[in-house]
Amino acid sequence: MAAQNPYSIIPLLIIMLFNLAHLAFTDNMSSFTFERFVDDDHEKLLSFRGDSSIYLEALQLTPETPNDAHSWKQKNASGRIMYHKPFRFWIGDGGDEYRLASFNTTFVINIYRERDWEAGSGLAFLIAPNASIPEASYGQYLGLTNASTDGNTANHFVAIEFDTEKQDDIEDPDHNHIGFNINSIRSKNATSLDKYNITLSPDPPGVNYTVWVDYNGTSKLMQVYMVKEGNQKPGEPLLNETIDLKEYLKKESYFGFAASTGDPRIELNCVLKWSLQINNQPDEKNDEKWWKIAAGVCVSVVMIIFIFVVCGVVFVRKRRSKASLEEATEFDTYILKWLPGMPREFKYKELKKATSNFHESLKLGEGGFGIVYKGVLLLNDKADDGTTTTITEIAVKKFSRDSIRGKDDFLAELTIIHHLRHKNLVRLVGWCYEKGKLLLVYDFMPNGSLEKHLQKGPEQDTLNWNRRYRILVGVASALHYLHNEYDKKVVHRDIKTSNILLDADFNSRLGDFGLARALENEKNSYNELGLGGVPGTMGYVAPECFHTGRATPESDVFGFGVVVLEVVCGKGPGTKIHHNQHLYSMVDWVWTLHREGRILEAVDENLSNDFVHDEANRLLLLGLACSHPIDSERPKTETITQIVSGTLPPPHVPPIKPAFTWPSMSTTDSTTGSLSSMTSSSRSYARTQSGIKLRRTTSSLRV
Repeated sequence: MAAQNPYSIIPLLIIMLFNLAHLAFTDNMSSFTFERFVDDDHEKLLSFRGDSSIYLEALQLTPETPNDAHSWKQKNASGRIMYHKPFRFWIGDGGDEYRLASFNTTFVINIYRERDWEAGSGLAFLIAPNASIPEASYGQYLGLTNASTDGNTANHFVAIEFDTEKQDDIEDPDHNHIGFNINSIRSKNATSLDKYNITLSPDPPGVNYTVWVDYNGTSKLMQVYMVKEGNQKPGEPLLNETIDLKEYLKKESYFGFAASTGDPRIELNCVLKWSLQINNQPDEKNDEKWWKIAAGVCVSVVMIIFIFVVCGVVFVRKRRSKASLEEATEFDTYILKWLPGMPREFKYKELKKATSNFHESLKLGEGGFGIVYKGVLLLNDKADDGTTTTITEIAVKKFSRDSIRGKDDFLAELTIIHHLRHKNLVRLVGWCYEKGKLLLVYDFMPNGSLEKHLQKGPEQDTLNWNRRYRILVGVASALHYLHNEYDKKVVHRDIKTSNILLDADFNSRLGDFGLARALENEKNSYNELGLGGVPGTMGYVAPECFHTGRATPESDVFGFGVVVLEVVCGKGPGTKIHHNQHLYSMVDWVWTLHREGRILEAVDENLSNDFVHDEANRLLLLGLACSHPIDSERPKTETITQIVSGTLPPPHVPPIKPAFTWPSMSTTDSTTGSLSSMTSSSRSYARTQSGIKLRRTTSSLRV
């Protein structure tokens, strides 16, 4: 074994000293979680004021007792419950020299009333200078203020109100809204919850709602989300407010809740769960204490480097890590920076800050290649009258595999998509390769994926017929661009509804190019490039791919056909449908209705017959034509775009679904293999597609 390099102690010592310096400057993080509330927490962790208490493992901001409703101390009640210790919200004394903390909090509320009660008045999430509750803060004052203190800047509080009583004198929108309040019960910004199918205080037995309040101290953006408990965090906030908390709060403030009732309007204002995490919590004493230590460490590091660099420079050059060189060469970071049209290269710390350290609450989705997070960027734009700062929402794709293969996936997506320019493709904003981390930055799509909207129930369905049709027109246009209008033929290989994103106006954007490859102009499969395999998602993969290992423009068209049927029918490809005492897949069910002359019965029942029959018929026939079992029978993207635009009539589709024919052995290239190597998954897929037993022929297998 070779002797250990004596100079290897240098990087180890430097790392150790820099870690010490890093610890001196590391931002504090504090968090707590209450999955339920018990009496022990009363004394140790929570401060109670007014009529508040713990009962039935929940925070009761206005009382709940087992007595008859009329004897409950419920009318004209107010209560406040705050976490027992304050948190520091910024560091710095004035001007621009200060640093704000960020926080994320989640809680579950239930505003309960009996059927004969008029609900009132409401509940609020609160950040305040102390736990004290003003006198006479019942009724419309929500435990926040009273008639003499409302609107006073000395209140120093910020609140999110969940209001169940409309007050005309303060211009409440209705009896069921949330609002953003500063030092007053008059909301700076309020929105009705009726359009989101949320009722704060419904008829018994009541509803639990999960609420997220996220604040980014860098962008100063506060966002509030709300859904019924058990559902995922929605992609769109109910409230979106830019606020510098330093302008309104005390430097050290408390988190908590307040609520009130009136007369005769009464309700039970309950908090069932609560968790909070505050990041980058500044600590002035710690910063000042460790500054000298960090400075001393830096001086020591400089001295060590100066002493050893002269002695070790020749040795280091000779023994430079071969692995590091190979990695740098393979990844070609420097070449990436100089590729024509390459977007911005981000620093890792920029994206870490934009996503609040890739916080779980900002996760947008997760796939085989990584996790996508929502982020907020602060961009400085130079203008004639100075520099202005704009806030831009982004989606950050963080690759989960840092292996060589992970880098291949990253490079494949980056080198393809950075050249693409089309209004129906997700725009690449930038990229990052640093510290072994691979990240891509895209435009943020506020309406999320098409799949999520199709999975919503009819009461939440936002996809009317016009939007669905426009979405499919956009996807068809994007696919035609990839196959025919770009200078190289790009096969996406994973066309599905979860990879179709929707912007603020519900325009479709095709994304996720992790499986895509640019084929050379005269090539038509990945086997010819040594990139065989069966990529994609079950239900959207063309049947021939399971035999040939090929991904072609025709297999992309197959996936598009499944998407068309899914959008029109409102059912996923894996949905099993009972029809005439048989069980069908979604595609086979549509084909059966076509044979019976009843194809329009496949249209999504959530549309309630509110659709254009001619357009629906055209799309359903197009979907069947594109998902034809034989790849050569599928229409080309140029024909597809003309059909969806109405310049060509609907395609002719046979009444009975044709049988899938395995490609002939004579046309199978060397990388595909023979029929004897056909996998068991190929057989299973064929049986699933047809329900008919396999039988041999002289030159091929037919199903």
